[in-house]
Amino acid sequence: METKRRNGVDVKLAKPKAAKAAATLPEFNAQAFLDSVGVAKTVVKYGRGEAIFTQGASCDHVLYIQSGGVKLSVLSKTGKEAVIAMLGPGDFFGEGCLAGQPLRMGSATAITPSTILRVRKRQMAELLHKQSTMSDRFISHMLTRNIRIEEDLIDQLFNSSEKRLARALLLLARYGTEAVPVRMVPKISQDTLAEMVGTTRSRVNFFLNKFKKLGFIEYRGALPIKINNSLLSVVLHD
Repeated sequence: METKRRNGVDVKLAKPKAAKAAATLPEFNAQAFLDSVGVAKTVVKYGRGEAIFTQGASCDHVLYIQSGGVKLSVLSKTGKEAVIAMLGPGDFFGEGCLAGQPLRMGSATAITPSTILRVRKRQMAELLHKQSTMSDRFISHMLTRNIRIEEDLIDQLFNSSEKRLARALLLLARYGTEAVPVRMVPKISQDTLAEMVGTTRSRVNFFLNKFKKLGFIEYRGALPIKINNSLLSVVLHD
């Protein structure tokens, strides 16, 4: 992570390092591992826009994304939704139940057709206690998620909405997870992007058109969007 001097303070620039950190982890197939140790689990397929769990629901499973993408969000008492994370294949979520969380603090929604593996919290806790391979992978996931949260906070505090959008697109495209020159962002609405970035839909549309003219992204009409590595220059440029 690079630093810039702002108001006499060295500030770390938030960029998609969480994805790069995840890339250093060994490839891990959660379903194959759970099959090998005989843990009961359920695999569920969800369509785009379908709720995986809702805010206030009973918190009794840990979930793992085999394929697709998931949006985590929180709804305020006034009905305003805030997107707190966008997850992809290989990510766990819903782990709050392991810390005694009785009800879901937010909602999880499939943003693309998704395959989700569900393990009951009691079985997951026993598995983490007895199986070091699974425990190490899960700890790595939690550390990576913590890094991402810190970067998101820095991003919101110090970066413009244009930079926040560029970073969000790079993260959605799983930038840095594999050595490929371009990635595809799953089909996602501009309204959702606006919620992620903390700006208006019109500003998102303006910046998407700007990125397209500069050759940073490629798309026609609706999303998905092809992300070119040159988009990283928006995040790094001061």
